[in-house]
Amino acid sequence: MAWFILFIAGLFEAGWAIGLKYSEGFSKLYPSIYTIVSMTISVGLLAYSLKYLPVGTAYAVWTGIGAVSTVVLGMILFNESREFVRLFFIFLIIIGIAGLKVFSK
Repeated sequence: MAWFILFIAGLFEAGWAIGLKYSEGFSKLYPSIYTIVSMTISVGLLAYSLKYLPVGTAYAVWTGIGAVSTVVLGMILFNESREFVRLFFIFLIIIGIAGLKVFSK
């Protein structure tokens, strides 16, 4: 269950990163509220998962899920680059996340 909670926390991390873009430096009210709520949920879920998972592994997986999700959402929402090299490195992050999960105790 801790891994599932950590996965959700990583998705909320991406949510607040995208929210930062839409909030334009916290100058827009609703995107700013969304961003702060997403940050709170993300960190809260990370904290919960740390009761059961090693801190280094959990943090790396959390940031990896957030990074990959943010990059993919950037491609979808903001028409960011979809170059092969970029996709390749995203794939490497995913492999790293999977490796940390598989080889964690």
